[in-house]
Amino acid sequence: METKKDLLALVGPTAVGKTALSIDLAKKINGEIISSDSMQIYKYMDIGTAKIRKEEMEDIPHYLIDIVYPDEEFTVADYKYNAEKYINEINNAGKMPIIVGGTGLYLNSLVYELKFTRVEPNEKFRKKYNEIADIHGNQYLFEKLCKVDEISAKRINPNDRKRIIRALEIYYETGKPMSYYNKDFRKEVDKYNLAMIGLTMDRTTLYSRINKRVDMMIIEGLVEEVNKLLAMGYNKELVSMQGIGYKEIIWYLEGNLSLNEAIEILKRNTRRFAKRQLTWFKRDDRIYWININHYNSIADVSSHIIKYINKFCNLNI
Repeated sequence: METKKDLLALVGPTAVGKTALSIDLAKKINGEIISSDSMQIYKYMDIGTAKIRKEEMEDIPHYLIDIVYPDEEFTVADYKYNAEKYINEINNAGKMPIIVGGTGLYLNSLVYELKFTRVEPNEKFRKKYNEIADIHGNQYLFEKLCKVDEISAKRINPNDRKRIIRALEIYYETGKPMSYYNKDFRKEVDKYNLAMIGLTMDRTTLYSRINKRVDMMIIEGLVEEVNKLLAMGYNKELVSMQGIGYKEIIWYLEGNLSLNEAIEILKRNTRRFAKRQLTWFKRDDRIYWININHYNSIADVSSHIIKYINKFCNLNI
């Protein structure tokens, strides 16, 4: 019988403090960090994704950050494959893999048995449907998707041309909707000594932190970062450029909003995103929730997590 691998996951909404806590925790338990953030995978997109800086890592190895260009495809199946590889390598080195991030589907790909389609790209199909979208607009394609895969349509932004075409492509190639392959059967994997920690705080404090983070992004040069990406040829239709923090600034740069309006919409969208993240993670009753408002320091939170792990889990700490 194969020995179970150790795995610790640290999840929660954006701006709750996962990054700083993960560094403190990794230093104390000989850990290495695997990101589960679907935006931090992209190169050149640093400020708007609140990507950890090299100096902030404090020599703790980080994986699955800056691994693809903004116009490259990276699926949940790709994430699962790469993350599992690093989980095994870190365990084999006698260290603790720590999954850190707020992308719920990335985490679920590791802790639940999910189906993934391996349909190869059909470039002829993609070219045809990109041309259709150029003529009729993204909404035209989206309406086609609604007819064949209503479940996926509810999860995809109507302007996310790339994902709409991919969903249509899967249906065209297999005769089954993408939602069939992505269906979460909530069957838990049984190959890890698993502990999942969720971070939370009172809503007012969290929203204040989000607002301050957005203000800091602007000061640090978010507008310049988006301008540079556009100048490099990464257009607004890309999945990466549709991310929160990028689409709002593009609206400003196109003259559709004032900068102040874009900033306020960005803050609002980020707050709404944080609420959706909490709703997603709350569905998993294996997650042990910690309200970090109840602690005096990051070190105190780390100590509590370590005590919890030692008491309730089989992790080798």
